[in-house]
Amino acid sequence: MTHVIHSETESACSPHPATAADWLGRQQLAALQLRRLQQTVQLACDRVPLYRQRLAAAGVSPDEIRCLEDLVRLPLITKDDLREAYPQGLFAVPWEQIVRLHASSGTTGKQVLVPYTRADLEVWTEAMTRVLTWFGIGPGDVIQNAYGYGLFTGGLGFHYGAEALGATVIPISGGNTDRQIDVLEDFGPTVFCCTPSFFLHLADRAQERDVDLCSLRLRVGVFGAEPWSEEMRQRIQLAAGIEAFDIYGLAEIVGPGVAAECAAHQGLHVLEDHFYPEIVDPSSGQRVPDGEAGELVLTTLSKHALPMLRYRTGDITAICPDPCPCGRTLRRIRRVSHRNDDLFIVRGVNVFPAQIEAALLAVKGTLPHYQIVLTCEHGQDQAEVQIEVAPDMFSDRIGVLEELQAKLTRQVRQAAGVQIGVRLVEPRTVERSEGKARRVVDRR
Repeated sequence: MTHVIHSETESACSPHPATAADWLGRQQLAALQLRRLQQTVQLACDRVPLYRQRLAAAGVSPDEIRCLEDLVRLPLITKDDLREAYPQGLFAVPWEQIVRLHASSGTTGKQVLVPYTRADLEVWTEAMTRVLTWFGIGPGDVIQNAYGYGLFTGGLGFHYGAEALGATVIPISGGNTDRQIDVLEDFGPTVFCCTPSFFLHLADRAQERDVDLCSLRLRVGVFGAEPWSEEMRQRIQLAAGIEAFDIYGLAEIVGPGVAAECAAHQGLHVLEDHFYPEIVDPSSGQRVPDGEAGELVLTTLSKHALPMLRYRTGDITAICPDPCPCGRTLRRIRRVSHRNDDLFIVRGVNVFPAQIEAALLAVKGTLPHYQIVLTCEHGQDQAEVQIEVAPDMFSDRIGVLEELQAKLTRQVRQAAGVQIGVRLVEPRTVERSEGKARRVVDRR
């Protein structure tokens, strides 16, 4: 049986891609989503034993998917399912149709192998070109791409999307901070792409070298691959004089380009014509109303090599219920505040690092570099936040630091709902990251 997820006219990309899907009427979009969903479910059931078994156990056949609401009848899929199927148990096409392989960037358990057909790469490129235009990027822009190249999807996802858009790409990849700063000065890029934690590290190093980022040509930063707070956005924008945009994606779905902010900065538009979003209660797996926080579940609608049906991302967000001021009809999700597996427990209270970050960075005198250290004393879990303090805060008056520490302790307690120790440390004490930041150190 031949499976066609989308037609040539739907998937074709050009250097200046049309963004008509961003403005589709909801009924027209729903019809497109349903058609693609039905094709995807049929493909998954025919070609992937795991889906065939799960659908049979749920008593659902592909021809019973007659409306978008029927999606809830399908079982949820988790990362453990993908790991157990490693390396190619979920592939829906033969090897000769696979033109590229990536892998998830997870640090625990087996990586998830992610295959792409040529059509899958076209969809990914289309998605990236669309969201890059939302950031005001176009031909004539020079993009310094500091996401990692290789098995990680970030680098190549941005690379091909930017080239298709007609921009110039500097494929510098991650790390090598001094070289990054040299390129910023010498090549004059207008856009910088990386993780937010790495950009903060770069900004610190630029200051040490007396390089004023605000005096360079940079005007846009595109940051993702890890949760980051609004307070961190403000720090980044102030440090470099840029407009900072959030982008979301994950390898299991496609890579970066699943969702992104527009200029309104009021949530991330999901490219719903390719990726169908749901929000479920993390405990029950049941859908929650728009506006209510829960776990993001995604279904791919136009993917051939690795179709994903109701994949639990582990990321906590909510559907924004109101229309976006930009006028796009694509639904939005709130910025991902944390991952469900980031949770740690202190004296019976659930705490997420994002809560701590927002509380810390809201206080003047702190630097955006911190770690949460977990220990166990006398059989009880303890947590301490180590936060760097601005150099001018270290004065002869010990009362200044005591007052700052007391204020931070109050802020953290209010945000987390439990007493957590706060230790002030000097600048450059907390370990820096050239990729994803390590916010929690578990020494229990």
